[in-house]
Amino acid sequence: MKRVLVTGAAGFLGHHLALALANKGYNLTLCDDFSRGKKDTALHYLDLDLTQPQSFQQLNGPYDAVYHLAAVNGTRYFYEKPDQVLKINLLSTIHLLDWFVASGSKKFLFASTPEAYAGTIDLYKTPLPTPETVPLMISDIQNPRWSYAGSKIAGELLTLNYARQHNFAAHIVRYHNIYGPRMGEAHVIPEFILRALKKENPFRIYGDKHTRSFCYISDAIEATLCIMETDTPAGGAWHIGNASEEIPMLELAKRICRLAQYEPEWDIHPAPEGSVQRRVPDTRKIMEVLKMPPQINLTTGLAKTYEWYLHEDFIHSGTRKNRNE
Repeated sequence: MKRVLVTGAAGFLGHHLALALANKGYNLTLCDDFSRGKKDTALHYLDLDLTQPQSFQQLNGPYDAVYHLAAVNGTRYFYEKPDQVLKINLLSTIHLLDWFVASGSKKFLFASTPEAYAGTIDLYKTPLPTPETVPLMISDIQNPRWSYAGSKIAGELLTLNYARQHNFAAHIVRYHNIYGPRMGEAHVIPEFILRALKKENPFRIYGDKHTRSFCYISDAIEATLCIMETDTPAGGAWHIGNASEEIPMLELAKRICRLAQYEPEWDIHPAPEGSVQRRVPDTRKIMEVLKMPPQINLTTGLAKTYEWYLHEDFIHSGTRKNRNE
């Protein structure tokens, strides 16, 4: 039986990945510090702070596969505590890689982000859809928003160079606007759903013409598992997303409000400084190598996500910060 470690296992991606791995019968070790995530009673977790080297004494390696999803995420945190975003994300990755090498574990996956190349899009004529080979950069080091992107660029460098120096298989996956049930409140789709359910009027939109390309959680998890479980070339990045589901923010809000049977007035504002006008991944690599087209389109995925939030207790008990992120 394969032994698998997932960090950040109580978060949105980590939770769904853990359930998928559990369904495959793997021997799982799940860890999180629960600063944002929520425990699932069907799973067992270790409460670990990966910025502390002594925490790794509880992991009892080696593992056949390590999925490193733990990170401080969320735009609000980028602006409010950029020093902690950098410190936590970098220290946890460095300590985990040091432990991984010493433990003799086999495969390593680092969860990255399209924010890593957002600066390139901002300053240069970057191809759209954007391939994995695009250069990574920070466009404004004075803007605290780039704390997260900077930590992920450094994480990609650490992963690739540790793998090269210590001869283990490593993959980088950049998740592009993954959505679905149990993703908390600090993301655009659940935020719009909750505001629609509360009948916000006028309905605020920041950057109405900015577009994003959304991918449903089950498609993202299947692609992630396939990357680690099949004989795919190691040492590079993979863009996980759904290139066919690009949509402007105003149209996204309208579709969600239609699900809520609600027609508000629109209150349009400029996008936050540093926000990318358009983001859509080039997913040809994953399509050609893994032969895995997305199965859930935006219409179906939004309906599934809306139904989950409708039947949770966000609305009845008031918005609960970071409830299920």
